[in-house]
This record gives sequence, C-alpha cells and structure tokens, in this order.
Amino acid sequence: MLRFLLRRIAGGAVILLIISVLVFFLFYAAPRDPARLACGKVCSPETLDLVRHNLGIADSLPVQYWHWFQGLFVGRDYASFGNCPAPCLGYSFRNREPVLGTILDRFPTTVSLSLGAALVFVVFGVGTGMLAARKQGKAIDKIASSASLVASSLQIYVVGVFAVYLFTYQLKWLDRPQYTSISEDPGAWFSGLMIPWMVLSLIFTANYTRMTRSQMVETLSEDYVRTARAKGLSGRSVFFRFAWRGAMGPIVTIFGLDLGVLLGGAIITEKTFALHGIGDLSVRAVQTSDLPVLLGVVLVAATAIVVFNILVDAIYALIDPRVRLA
Repeated sequence: MLRFLLRRIAGGAVILLIISVLVFFLFYAAPRDPARLACGKVCSPETLDLVRHNLGIADSLPVQYWHWFQGLFVGRDYASFGNCPAPCLGYSFRNREPVLGTILDRFPTTVSLSLGAALVFVVFGVGTGMLAARKQGKAIDKIASSASLVASSLQIYVVGVFAVYLFTYQLKWLDRPQYTSISEDPGAWFSGLMIPWMVLSLIFTANYTRMTRSQMVETLSEDYVRTARAKGLSGRSVFFRFAWRGAMGPIVTIFGLDLGVLLGGAIITEKTFALHGIGDLSVRAVQTSDLPVLLGVVLVAATAIVVFNILVDAIYALIDPRVRLA
C-alpha cells in the first residue's frame, strides 16, 4: 500500500510538472502583451521595456519558466514588487499582490461552497439512487428516475436566480447568499451558503441518483450477489453487505473527480451568487489578462484533481475487497 501511494504521488508530481510547463507556455505565448496592458495607452518603447523587466517577463519563455519554477522552492525577487517568498507563484500584474496570497484569500469561499454541496449531493444522490434500485420497477423508482432526468437538465444560473427570488425575497426563509468566515460567525456562514449549496448540488444529485441506481442494479445481477442470496442471506444483508460495496467503486471515482474540479473553482455558481472564490478569481484574471493568477488557478485546480485521484485509488481497497493495491 505504501509503495503504491509513493508511486502515485511521484506520478502526480510529474503530471503537475507537465501541466505547469504546458500552461505557462500557452499563457505567456498569448498574443496580448501583459506589459503593454500594465503600461497603459500611452507607452513609449523604452517604458515598455522597463515594464517588462519589472514584471519579470523580459527574458525568453524558457528562462521565464525556469525563474518561475525556482520561485516555487527558493522564492523570487521582482524589480517592481520586491521579494516573493517560497512557494512563490508570481505576482499579479493587476493587483500587485502575490498570487499565492490572492488564491489563499479566495480559497476558503470555494472550499466552503464545494464541501457543503458535495455533502448534500452525495447523501441525497447516493441515498435516492440506492432506494430506487431497492424498489426497482416500482413507483418510487420511476419518480426518482424522472425527477433526476428533469433536474439534470436545469442550469445553475437559472435555478440560482429563481431560488434567491423565492426563498430570500418572497418566502423570506433564507438569507441572501454571501460568504462569511466560519470562524467569525458559524450561523451566518451556514445561512449565507444554504441556497448556493442547494443549487450547486441539484444537478450533481440528479447525476449521482441515476449513476448509483445503474451501478446497484448491475451489481445486484452479479454472480457473487446471487450466490449470497442462494446461501440464505436476507435481502437487506445482500443489498448493503455485498451489492452496495461492489457498486461504490465507480461512484467514488467520479466523486473524487467532481470534488477536485469544484475545489478548482465552481465558476458558474460563484458568479451567479457573487461569491468571491477561486472561480470568480479566474474569470477576473481572464478579463484582465492577469497571466500569473491564471497560471496559479490552473495549478490549484490540477493539484486538487490529482490529489483526490490518489485518495480515490487508496480508498478502493477499503470499499471493495476484490481490489488489492501492491
């Protein structure tokens, strides 16, 4: 198990290195010149060269990447910004702030939104899917399948606006969506994220309901499940002890990917509810061509996906006895 985790961590590090190289060269080879954007409309060639030097982008792309990569481990000095301590992801061209600090300021919002929504859609999605599989062919199965199909067709930016109008302004049951640090006011944190959690989890819940039902129905027809039935085990024992564990493998895989993607920024949800998280930061960086911030956000998202993939592979051995990791 330890050897497997070490191999996966080493492989994940290589993947992140390749992603950083590709994204760096893609962003910094873009036609829009960040130095010209920072310099303004009236900018002489001499001033433009000075701005490029101060921003650290006067060298060739391979040299720029090497300086950026070094900054991850030993920090970096900028003529315009000063010292950037390790791990340094660079300085924002627009905000004149360290990229890592900007991302860390926004990260709690995204983490709160993602983990809360993930808890909702896993509990309700997997639970409803299991119930539909248990009652296969009956009315509750048909209702759950139809509702999940409708819910998966909805769009967050439509449902979000309607939910705020209904629950906040008409019924006055919930507060207006906003983020408050949980350390400052847990009650305000919970109430301010209730609507975003419900809206973000709606489509995921529908997908997990359909996926769980499909996996459970397929697993219930496996030979080892039918053998357990033939030995006289109760339907409840067969369902939860054998079928449930056998069906959870693909669901855990998708959950790891989904959670990693959400932690990289739930862009549509954050923009719909004006939550200033990683997704909102990435949109603003695109609009202002803030390349260091874009690179940092992409690496955060890629790291989250890689980390959760490693965790999913490790969890396989716990939920499915047929899997053995060497």
